[in-house]
Amino acid sequence: MIGSEPDRLMRLQKVLAQSGVASRRACEVLMAEGRVEVDGVVVTQLGAKVDPETAVIRVDGARLPVAQAHVYLVANKPAGVVSSMSDEQGRRDLRSLLGDRTERLFHVGRLDTDTTGLIVLTNDGEFAHRLAHPSFELTKTYVAQVEGVVSTAVRRQLLSGVTLEDGPVQVDDFKVVSTQGGKSIVQVILHEGRNRIVRRLLAEVGNPVVQLSRTAIGPIRLGDLAAGKVRELTSAELGTLLDAVGL
Repeated sequence: MIGSEPDRLMRLQKVLAQSGVASRRACEVLMAEGRVEVDGVVVTQLGAKVDPETAVIRVDGARLPVAQAHVYLVANKPAGVVSSMSDEQGRRDLRSLLGDRTERLFHVGRLDTDTTGLIVLTNDGEFAHRLAHPSFELTKTYVAQVEGVVSTAVRRQLLSGVTLEDGPVQVDDFKVVSTQGGKSIVQVILHEGRNRIVRRLLAEVGNPVVQLSRTAIGPIRLGDLAAGKVRELTSAELGTLLDAVGL
């Protein structure tokens, strides 16, 4: 926000430049053109100062996460790695993916030990809580290899809803990517986060999972991140997520 906490205030164009938007001069042009908002108000005054830790800044409508005191990482969890930062049984855990990083991080949600793919690591507790909470309706995308040829009736069934032992579940989208050798590759998009939900769901409709990977959470995509590797969220990803979870 503009004002208060004088020691933390910085000129807006400097904050924009330090956040990688453009050079300071180019950021001044963006401001003059009315393309920069702070807390919902267009700011064109070049002398305006903001608190980079609390201000909600947008450039051309896109959220700019300018204060990143916290750490936000994406990991591509390999099979055999447990969704824990420290495993009491001595199994390979998520900490093993972090190399020489020393931050005290925790994971957002879980993936089964035999499920691969995208998992978020952070030290921002409120962000983690909201990202995992179903009320914010962030979709999760999975790609699975399943047994058998998946019929169009199965797709209709999944879209209309399936009742499992712990209640009904309905997918947001489902498609068959390919079928070969008595197995199919499918993509499942849903909001659910219940334990082993995708495996249980596909088994219930007669196409049990052979291999499973989570490829996206909301706007975050695994892309070409190699198994066992970690990257930081991009500014665009983080900005979109902060908006999505109301931070």
